[in-house]
Amino acid sequence: MSADLDSLRLPTAAARAREASTGIARSTASRWLLLVAALVVLAAIAAGSLFIGSGTISAAEVWRALSQGGDDTNAILITGFRVPRMLLAIGVGAALGLAGAMMQAVTRNPLADPGILGVNAGAYIAVVLAVAIAGTADLSSYVWWSFAGAGLASVIVYVIGSRGRAGATPVRLVLAGVALSAALQGVTFAITIRNPDIFDKIRFWQAGSLQNRQMDVFLGVLPFLIVGVVLALVVSRSLNAVALGDDLATSLGTKVLRTRVLSVVAITLLCGSATAAAGPIAFLGLMSPYLARAIVGPDQRWVLPFTMVFAPIIFLLSDLVGRVAVPGEMPVGIVTAFVGAPLLIVLIRRSKAQGL
Repeated sequence: MSADLDSLRLPTAAARAREASTGIARSTASRWLLLVAALVVLAAIAAGSLFIGSGTISAAEVWRALSQGGDDTNAILITGFRVPRMLLAIGVGAALGLAGAMMQAVTRNPLADPGILGVNAGAYIAVVLAVAIAGTADLSSYVWWSFAGAGLASVIVYVIGSRGRAGATPVRLVLAGVALSAALQGVTFAITIRNPDIFDKIRFWQAGSLQNRQMDVFLGVLPFLIVGVVLALVVSRSLNAVALGDDLATSLGTKVLRTRVLSVVAITLLCGSATAAAGPIAFLGLMSPYLARAIVGPDQRWVLPFTMVFAPIIFLLSDLVGRVAVPGEMPVGIVTAFVGAPLLIVLIRRSKAQGL
């Protein structure tokens, strides 16, 4: 009888071992090598983004503006708009990627996206109220409104999701986030439909865009991005245990409540500041963690750094496509939606998408 039970346990143990070793890069050396290679690719794409735009500025003029500066139109466009845009794309991409990876680990749901906690909806309605009530029209001004709305929405979701004896379980947090997002979006749509001027002022931000972003926007959200990244890396080891389930994580000595609270704070800082600066960007927090896990497996100590590099690569490439795909410019949020929607369908159809 015991032999029969052992034979039943062995496939499960073997399956878990195979799951733990999934990923192209399994050794530490190969992971470091791939991470350095990804950083080189990111640097190359970032440099290329300075030379490619919707306008017709030659490579020689771009290099002259970068190396010598100047006060002519081309130099102002390069140093005043393309450079901040590139830096913001890296910061926003890394923030949304990290937020997505952390949310998937905390909720144990590989299909989770940063918007699931209502952060995007909170930021959106805060911007609408800033324009409607306070008359704010400058992006650098309503960034703070957006961040406040994102933070408040996250607090509300956590308070609602933590009610009851079970506490803030992943399912409760997801349900609370979805419900709050639906309610806030309904209020937002009602306000913008009744006030077309408000919709016209925020339509580019609403679509998710990096257009006309200057250095003040990047510097305004940079402190929040840094704090969010530090918190994410600090809790990365604990997230490995949390992803196994609360009971097992507790038995391993992990303080589940503290890990979840710090994760929610980090997600709020990362996703809130990124959404404030670039608008609601869909699917980026879904794509990049998926690619990272495919490369390095489920270890969050590696998933988070790889995600922090893969997400800006995807975001910068999407921004470049948006610049040259159509006359004028297509918002980067639309490009990421075109890429991310098919990936979501593929993930749903895969049996491994049922859990981490």
